[in-house]
Amino acid sequence: MDGVGKEYEITIPANSDRETVEVGEFAIHSAVYHYFKIKANNKNSNSYPEIKALHIDCLSPNEIKYNKSTYLAAPSTHLRYIVPGDSVVKWFYTEVRVPKEVEHSIHAYYETNGFHSGYGGLQINNLRERRFIFSIWSLYKTDHPNEIPSQFAVNLKKKGNQVFTGEFGNEGSGGHSHLVTPWKVDQTYRFLTGVKTIAGDSATYVGYYAAPADNYQWHLLSEWTQNKTDTKMGFTKLYAFVENFGNNGDDFFKAFYSNQWIVTPSGNWVELNQAKFTTTANLQKHQRYDYGAGAEGNQFYMYSGGFKHLKNIDAGDVITRKLNGTHPVIDFSKL
Repeated sequence: MDGVGKEYEITIPANSDRETVEVGEFAIHSAVYHYFKIKANNKNSNSYPEIKALHIDCLSPNEIKYNKSTYLAAPSTHLRYIVPGDSVVKWFYTEVRVPKEVEHSIHAYYETNGFHSGYGGLQINNLRERRFIFSIWSLYKTDHPNEIPSQFAVNLKKKGNQVFTGEFGNEGSGGHSHLVTPWKVDQTYRFLTGVKTIAGDSATYVGYYAAPADNYQWHLLSEWTQNKTDTKMGFTKLYAFVENFGNNGDDFFKAFYSNQWIVTPSGNWVELNQAKFTTTANLQKHQRYDYGAGAEGNQFYMYSGGFKHLKNIDAGDVITRKLNGTHPVIDFSKL
């Protein structure tokens, strides 16, 4: 248990339909995550017994908390940025850094530039592939892109060099783009999204990224027109998240988010240094307690998964980071 202490060897009777086997007694001295590690003595066998359940008897069963659901992914965590109430958001700028300790945690989406009609950021898709993402939803409610009527279509206008574009579904539907690129941990990447035009009942959005490899030159991911839009003036509901989109919730996920700014149509820069925290973990559907968020200096951070750290924050709490005070220098006329 917990990788230390006495090991117990148990024997499972052959050809048994169901068997309860006593393992041992353990003393719990701290209110943190604990685990049992089960491994086979014979690693060359072609078949192993299926473990249906782990039965724990204890003096205070009501004090044990565990995941009662069948949902194996780590809980998602979100930073919902607080924007001054009268600000019209034409551009949204932010930065992200993924630490080395999670570089092998696959099926990870470190989203940076979420808004009411789309999102962007970076992903670890498997041990060999990483991506930059930018996607826009259709406002027609369906998980199947082939069901979107033409008047609700999301149309591609432009895409960057080597960027893949297509449709997406299963979480709403719309237009998707990604660039397969070997981005690195412990390096800071910049993302910029903009409302390019609003005309009639359509709005055009654009997404860019910048990387340290070429001294943070801006590169286009994609530009999309959303028809039947609900965008009247600019972006609303700005957010970021950490998501595990696989079933490997025993892995750990973490990212640092920094230097959040918006730009108004008149060119005024406004720094965003407060965010409300939310999570998909809850007592009804996903009883996980290994998540959290906070601020370290001028950076926000979020983590989840791995049964590593207990939560350090409650849903609805507001986090404040230190102000940078100086906005990035961007020549929008050259984008």
